[in-house]
Amino acid sequence: MHGDIVLAASAVIIDGEGRVLLVKRGKEPQKGRWSVPGGSVEAGETLEEAAAREAREETGLEVTVGRELWSLSTPTGDGRMYEIHDFEAAVIGGDLAAGDDADDVRWVAPAEFKDMLLTVGLVDYLRRAGIAADDI
Repeated sequence: MHGDIVLAASAVIIDGEGRVLLVKRGKEPQKGRWSVPGGSVEAGETLEEAAAREAREETGLEVTVGRELWSLSTPTGDGRMYEIHDFEAAVIGGDLAAGDDADDVRWVAPAEFKDMLLTVGLVDYLRRAGIAADDI
């Protein structure tokens, strides 16, 4: 792994009603904005394992991780770049509660995205993945 790249993984968790589980970021980058749960990959972890761990730490929920939906690069804020891999995920257990570096957590219908301060570009990725409608 290149020293200037920080590998990260996120879980895009959708319930039976088509709602997406979003967390309100409790720290930078983009503190105070809503996003999918995720964070840096730890040594020895696969991307999928990191996505599941971050979902558990930030939401209290156990998830099973499926296919990769997208990947992107974004600045870390300290001169490095995050290489973020977002995976489809489904809840298999646990109790919903904001934890770790999440200030809040909730299920959000795609129609509500336009009224929320989401992380930059998130709605575009959700649209391309077929999760949010084009008119949102």
